[in-house]
Amino acid sequence: MIHIDIVSDTVCPWCYIGKRRLEKAIAERPLYRYQTSWRPFQLNPDLPVGGMTRDDYLHAKFGGTDRASRVYSAVLQAGREEALNFNFAAIRRQPNTFDTHRLVRWAASIGVQDKVVERLFHRYFIDGVDISAQDELLRVAGDCGMDADLVADLFGADADVELVREEETVARKMGINGVPCFIINGKYAVSGAQDPTVLVHVFDLTSGADAAQAADGAAAD
Repeated sequence: MIHIDIVSDTVCPWCYIGKRRLEKAIAERPLYRYQTSWRPFQLNPDLPVGGMTRDDYLHAKFGGTDRASRVYSAVLQAGREEALNFNFAAIRRQPNTFDTHRLVRWAASIGVQDKVVERLFHRYFIDGVDISAQDELLRVAGDCGMDADLVADLFGADADVELVREEETVARKMGINGVPCFIINGKYAVSGAQDPTVLVHVFDLTSGADAAQAADGAAAD
């Protein structure tokens, strides 16, 4: 079994691209068994709870929309290569992503974590939706097969706030300061939206090491 922990933020375009490249890498090695877990990381942890206007964010981060457009040109090109048509012009607010990570955490309990992550990416990057809005998060939950009423109760009760904070703290203590980061079987870390061949190579390394360990164990018996 290859376990992949994906440290990611739901407003990170390279994380969306990285997801597509991970999917390609997995398709290259269909005989391996995989288990993926999405882990929280906030690129902008100091944003207000309700987020801020996209224009204000771009001015604060890049000095204006013109410079931001130049920075995002590489993202747009990489996205097109993965059949992702980023619609940055549709984004009106830069959301605080903390609650999205709580939703992703809860999605794991019914096996729809990947589906929820995909939906959040699409709603933000393609539809331009403010994914910090709780009504939107409840809609995503329902669309992905979660119990939206239960999710509303969990938000209302501040469920798992400390757990999500602790998990993000662990990632930062591990030295992760950018995302995506793919941690394979707790042994190998692949930082960035790497070409699928890089991930395939790590899958092969991991599987080979596991096979050798199993053989050594059998020999010792």
